[in-house]
Amino acid sequence: MSVSLGQPIPDFTAQATSDTEVTPASLKGKQAVIYFYPKDHTPGCTTEGGDFRDHLKEFEAANTVILGVSRDSLRTHENFRAKQGYPFELISDPDETLCKIFDVIHMKKFMGKESLGVVRSTFLIDADGNLAREWRGVKVKGHVEEVLDAARELDAGPRRGNDAARRRAATSSAWPAGWRRTRPRSPRSRRRTARPE
Repeated sequence: MSVSLGQPIPDFTAQATSDTEVTPASLKGKQAVIYFYPKDHTPGCTTEGGDFRDHLKEFEAANTVILGVSRDSLRTHENFRAKQGYPFELISDPDETLCKIFDVIHMKKFMGKESLGVVRSTFLIDADGNLAREWRGVKVKGHVEEVLDAARELDAGPRRGNDAARRRAATSSAWPAGWRRTRPRSPRSRRRTARPE
């Protein structure tokens, strides 16, 4: 089973750094950015992780957690994370379970040779566990800023709707639909007497 936009992400259990276990249920209530990268300690992957690191506070302000994924071991992840000062967890996916769920393993050409590998990709999951956005074949430069904008927009959307609903509720009449509120008659008007002919 693979992911589809607007649909819940399939169930999985993944091991991450800091002795963390990641499941869709563990992410509920927060938005999540899951980014797949080819390999620890390589230039492009180091830069991408650094960009997420440098914008982490802004992602947190948008109710969004960051998770990196590659096929490297947890031991390699821990070393890479410590060396680069990444404050988010890295998921180890040696058996490619997550890679297959998110369909990021494809043929790649490097120095004239083709081989199966991880295509750099990023996925934004909403607070209900649905896939909201995806970026495939990512170019590192400017990518994190684009993802941050999307996370902010996604986080702001429900709040804007709720705020508007609260404003409507505050200004709307408590009277049932179709009823028209009128001013009560004064005591004088109720004591009207018939005029002589």
